[in-house]
Amino acid sequence: MDVRRRPLNHRTLKPTLAGGVLEQPKASDALPFPLYLTNALFFSLFFSVMYFLLHRWREKIRNSVPLHVLTLSELLALLSLVASVVYLVGFFGIDFVQSIFRPSPDTWDIDDLLDEDKPIKPCGQALIPRITEPSPKITATTDQKKDPIPEEDENIVKMVVEGSLPSYALESKLGDCKRAASIRREALEQITGKSLSGLPLEGFDYDSILGQCCEMPVGYVQIPVGIAGPLLLNETEFSVPMATTEGCLVASTNRGCKAIYISGGATCILLKDGMTRAPVVRFGTAKRAAELKQFLESPMNFDTLAVVFNKSSRFGRLQSIQCAIAGKNLYIRFCCATGDAMGMNMVSKGVQNVLDFLQHDFLDMDVMGISGNYCSDKKPAAVNWIEGRGKSVVCEAIIKEEVVQKVLKTTVSALVELNMLKNLTGSAMAGALGGFNAHASNIVSAVYLATGQDPAQNVESSHCITMMEAVNDGKDLHISVTMPSIEVGTVGGGTQLASQSACLNLLGVKGASKDEPGSNARVLATIVAGSVLAGELSLMSAISAGQLVKSHMKYNRSTRDVPNLTSSSN
Repeated sequence: MDVRRRPLNHRTLKPTLAGGVLEQPKASDALPFPLYLTNALFFSLFFSVMYFLLHRWREKIRNSVPLHVLTLSELLALLSLVASVVYLVGFFGIDFVQSIFRPSPDTWDIDDLLDEDKPIKPCGQALIPRITEPSPKITATTDQKKDPIPEEDENIVKMVVEGSLPSYALESKLGDCKRAASIRREALEQITGKSLSGLPLEGFDYDSILGQCCEMPVGYVQIPVGIAGPLLLNETEFSVPMATTEGCLVASTNRGCKAIYISGGATCILLKDGMTRAPVVRFGTAKRAAELKQFLESPMNFDTLAVVFNKSSRFGRLQSIQCAIAGKNLYIRFCCATGDAMGMNMVSKGVQNVLDFLQHDFLDMDVMGISGNYCSDKKPAAVNWIEGRGKSVVCEAIIKEEVVQKVLKTTVSALVELNMLKNLTGSAMAGALGGFNAHASNIVSAVYLATGQDPAQNVESSHCITMMEAVNDGKDLHISVTMPSIEVGTVGGGTQLASQSACLNLLGVKGASKDEPGSNARVLATIVAGSVLAGELSLMSAISAGQLVKSHMKYNRSTRDVPNLTSSSN
């Protein structure tokens, strides 16, 4: 079968590729006038010929002239009526004209669609964006001129580009982290053909992240930090740093802090403090797995296991062991105190000590992994929601009736009802796991980024249930947030970076506590919960009062530089 059939007017039917988008000819392009003039013409034609024909037919009926006897003017009017009706029925003629001027796909010339600029893609592959070859030439922007690299670094850049020197080895080879980042950045620009002029390089201590926070750096990302507060928590005032790019978040949390402050402050209680790690081990039979489970959960063996576990750290102290069996596989969930550190490395070391100890008595035990996801880290899991992980905290406050009305612009009864329908019932309808709140993760993420916590642990740290109840004869509002798995630390990781360390210092919890190990991290957890309480109170009030959309349109919809952004994206 010959597939090379051409339409009569092939040049007008050929699809064109403009800016990477396949364009089809528009029906309006085939009209002799603009679309609005054509629509007006056919509307006028329809009503005028209808009036003319009705007037003529009435005269024929009066004069007893047969209706089928048509004059030339009546015939032309009838044809005009049919044409206008066809146009109107075709939704102003678009579908009708499109069917005339756009041929069906099977009439296209296959050779014309197989040229270099218009590749035919399999079904589904058309969704994959087309990548153009990068230009080897990199031009600096007008806002930031690119400084030339030192002459002695050019050969090193060339070696990285050619692959003779691994990019990850620059720090160890050069002994200068800042220089290594600069060379790696230049090599990356040459390899990709893309400029990194908007990514800052200067003004950062790259030695502080070596072997601890980030590998192969080429710069750093700027996130603005705002301050919410003062947050009056446990009779102490805190100015809470929040790193975020979401408008309204800091302002909303600040309003919640104000309402709490005026009402006398919030109270926060630490319920539990223990980090977890759960390895998975395998035996030849389920019976052997059950025997190890009984051994680990026996109170008689706990002291021995604790001694083995605790020898890896001054602050790591084993608290409990919980086991779960799946066939012949055993999941062992260790829980231990970790001082002021978040403690993942600390607990992993202790777990490894216990596994090595158990291997002597259970020779047939096969350690499949130091983590079997029964911990559970950086994933929503019911075990964290029920048993807790890190710091388990509950925070509460009583907001006075006049504060609810004047500061929050709503009523106690409206807030209680909305909380029941949204945070409790709505989340249950959605099958939420630990998500019985309005936006706890917003505040947790912002505080985590500002204080150097692991942002990925926002997943389980944002587990929260928000409760609201009318008290004092229905006049005042009792609000609480219960958060069973806040994972924070004040030493290690990103907490030692200059910016994050400054934010911790602002809160008065920088570094390790000398008087009471672990107290700084516990205070930080209560601050996180108190900030969530303020954020929940303010957002729920905004929704109740119908202010949410208005506030976001005011604070989160900046139109500055929109024309420039639009033109640059074209």
